[in-house]
Parts: sequence; C-alpha cells; structure tokens
Amino acid sequence: MICNGIKKVAAAGLALILAGCSMPPVIEDAREETPGITSMEKEPDLAYEVPESSPNILVNQLGYITGRNKTAFFNSKELPTEFYVINEDTRETVLIGVTEDEIYQEEKGEYFGYGDFSALTKPGTYYLEAPFLGRSYSFQVGDDLYAQVFREACRQYYYNRCGMSLTNEFAGERAHNACHTGNAVLREDISVSLDVMGGWHQDEVGSKDVPMAAKSIGVMLLALELYADSFGDDMGIPESGNGIPDILDEVRYEIEWLLKMQDPATGAVYEGVTVYEQGGGKGPVSYVEPGEIESTKAFAAVLAKFSYLYQNYEKDYAQECLKASDRAWKYVELNKGEETEDPDPWKLAAAAELYRASGLYSCHRYIKDYFRKDRPSEELDEVTFWGYVTYISTKQQVSLGICEEITKEIMQKTEEIVESAKSSMYFVEEGEGNEHNHKLLQNMMYLTMVDYMIANHEYDSVIENHFHYLMGRNPQAVCYIDDVGENNYRQIDETLGIMKQFDADSKFIFMLSKIVNNG
Repeated sequence: MICNGIKKVAAAGLALILAGCSMPPVIEDAREETPGITSMEKEPDLAYEVPESSPNILVNQLGYITGRNKTAFFNSKELPTEFYVINEDTRETVLIGVTEDEIYQEEKGEYFGYGDFSALTKPGTYYLEAPFLGRSYSFQVGDDLYAQVFREACRQYYYNRCGMSLTNEFAGERAHNACHTGNAVLREDISVSLDVMGGWHQDEVGSKDVPMAAKSIGVMLLALELYADSFGDDMGIPESGNGIPDILDEVRYEIEWLLKMQDPATGAVYEGVTVYEQGGGKGPVSYVEPGEIESTKAFAAVLAKFSYLYQNYEKDYAQECLKASDRAWKYVELNKGEETEDPDPWKLAAAAELYRASGLYSCHRYIKDYFRKDRPSEELDEVTFWGYVTYISTKQQVSLGICEEITKEIMQKTEEIVESAKSSMYFVEEGEGNEHNHKLLQNMMYLTMVDYMIANHEYDSVIENHFHYLMGRNPQAVCYIDDVGENNYRQIDETLGIMKQFDADSKFIFMLSKIVNNG
C-alpha cells in the first residue's frame, strides 16, 4: 500500500540525500558462523552449587526463533568460561557455549559478558546454566513464537472497546457487559448532552482523548502500510473473516467514535471525554471536553489517513471520513489566529495526509511553508515523523528537495539510535521504567521505517535486540509483556505492562509487525 515515493527517494537519490550522513556497515549474518559453541564430545562438569532462578543470566523469557541469532548476557563479579544449554524437560545438556567479550563495569565492580547459542535450533523449552551464576529463566525455541504475542498486542484494543458487550467467545476472562451507554454532557454547558458512546477506553475509568487516539491509530495504520502481510483477518474479534484486515476493523470502531466528536456545524472537534466516578452508588458521569484546535488537527490527520487506506474496502464510508477530515481542516484554516510561529506537528501530519488523499492545494502550500521556516534542531517527535513519512510516500506531486531533507533528518536520527545501542552493553540505550520503554519503542518506529527503505542487516539486529530487551534481556530481568516469562512485570508493578498502556501498545505492534514479517 505504501506509495512509490519512498522507494524512489531511496533508490534514485539516496547517495545525494545521505551526503554527510554515514551509514553503518552491513554486517554478515551471524547465523552463518556461531563462534563460542563447542561440541558435546565430553560430558560437562556440573559439580557446582546451582541457586534458584537468578537474573545474572539474562535471556528473552519468551524465546527465540529457530533460525535466528540467540545471545544471552552474563553479569557477575566473576564470569565462568563456559555455559550450558539445558533442555528443561529432559535436563539434558544439549550445547556448551563459551563466554565472550568480557567487559569490566568499574562503577559496579563486576564483569559483563555474552554467550552465543545460535546453533540451538531444535524446538523445545530450555534454560542456561553456568558456574557462579546459576540458571537463567526458561525460554522456548520455535518457528512461530512471536505471532501470538503480536496477535494479543493487536487484541488489546478490542478488550478496551467501550459501549458494547464483550462476550466470552472473543474476550474470555475479560468479557463484560456494555459500559458508558448513556449520553455525556458538555463541560461548558451541562444542559447539552451528546451521544459519545463507543471508541476505546484509554484508562481504568474509561476516559477518551482525541489526540491520543489519533497518535495510536496513526502508528498502527503506518505499520499496516509497511507490513500488510503481518496483519490477518483472523485475530479473533467479531469482525474476523469479513475480508478486511482485523486491524482496520478495530480502527474503524474507534473512527466511528471520533466522528461523533466533531461538531457538524463548524467542523471543530471536541478534545475528548472525561469520566468521573460519583459517590453514593450514583455511577460514573461523563463530560465532553471543549473543542481545541489541536484535537481538530489530530482528527483531520487520522481521518484522512484512515480514509486513504479504507477506500479499497468500503469506498462510501472512506469518502465520509475524508469529508469529515476536510471540514476539520477548513476549521483549522479559518482559525489561524490561535496558531503560533513554532513548528506545528499535528498540522503538518494533517496537511500531509489530506494532500495524499485528495491533492488539496492548501495542504501542499502549508507543507512548503513549513519547510521554509527555521525549525529548531530538537528531538524528532512521533507526529512530525508521521507527517514526514506520509509526505515522502504520496503519489501526488512532491518537492524533491523536501523529500531529501526529510529523508536525511530521519536517517540522522536513525544513526543516533544505532550508535547509542552499539555503545550499550545491553545493545539498547540504557535506562529503566515506562518513560525509557516508551522512548525505545518510539526509536524502533524510526529504525523500522528506515529499514523498510534500505534493508540493512544491522538494523534488523538492533530491532530484534530491542525486542529481546523488552522480553526480559534487560538489567532488571523483567518481561514487560502480558502472560510471558517467569519474572513478569505484574510481579513488580502493574503499571509497567506495555500492552496495558494505550500508546505504548501501538508502538509495540509497529515493531512486532516488522519482526513477524521477517518470519
């Protein structure tokens, strides 16, 4: 679905675009040679005390694909020279590996090393064991381990549907009756009530915010454009089997709510719905928050993007969405007095999407003006990234100079990400907590996009290393994904789960769409 603009820029002008931007070398695939693995000609000496599961041997607690690289991290005051791969069912030692690349961590007074066990390709459940370190958490080896995680990440939005009953057939233990079925009142005038039922809950009480919804939808739809083969019509939601990718069906459920948030008279869009729990058994009360220019821009961007992708399945509904986007854009244009001189990511994304979907001249004019201004050199945010990618993807006439500028900026950001990952002992920029995980996921959006443009083995490796990190190969030895791993985030802090975080889950889907597509 992605347009030819990206490929043309990458193929025809990449050398010019990347002038002064050094690309990392393409490394050889480590699967061709797996140093560090020794044969099983002699039985290993396991006569040492093995403590219970320890975080000193770090692995992906879900597991590894049979034909892909497999690396464990070792962290201790002293490191053994060998480690052993044990079949959990038979307790048989199936491989002996050698600890490599010992690094001394001066601040901790400890050594850090790596162990490659890529030669392990037989499906099964295993763990690693080593003198001084004990054993790792268990992990699997198989051909299709990540597809189920991807499926569940996509299904999180179904679980958060508001205004409809979720049945046991589709939601299992998370089934519930329809919620928030009554009208909400305007914050500015409680005598006015509106039907804003539907959409996705974004927090525990059921509040819904338009810009946040637009961000998550934009991320998932871009993933669909890049890696359509990863998204099926069989993810186990009520719409499955209708001939439309389930991710589009799910997004449409949110789009129907977004349409309710637009004032049909002006085109402006309300900010969202805030839900408060009342005391005395009165139940929740919902307020529709006043419309703001930002929510209107976000609405225009996401409705145009959805329309562009949905037109191949239901053209009339796609046209309805495009008209709603156009009304929002016209409202924004009539209310320029509320804007500042600073770069406006949401208006850029809206202009790029509407220009791609309809060829609207005013949108292209805004994009050209945007790139004529002096823009501060600061962190590339995800909405700006959205607008950039859409512009270089359009089939409409574009400015080659702008495409080159966009591509160079994205490439430079990618280089920063790769260099930061390479300089870390964990192959991932170091940090901890939700904010850090969000940053990692956002960085993988940029890297995945560039990898789509110019396939690079090193980029593949960096993306997979981030996935392994989130699945437990991190300093805390915590798996941040639902129902995976012996040391799951739920044992520590419920708020750390990536799938439970509305915006983080969409970025996780983005990264997984590429990994699943790789097979």
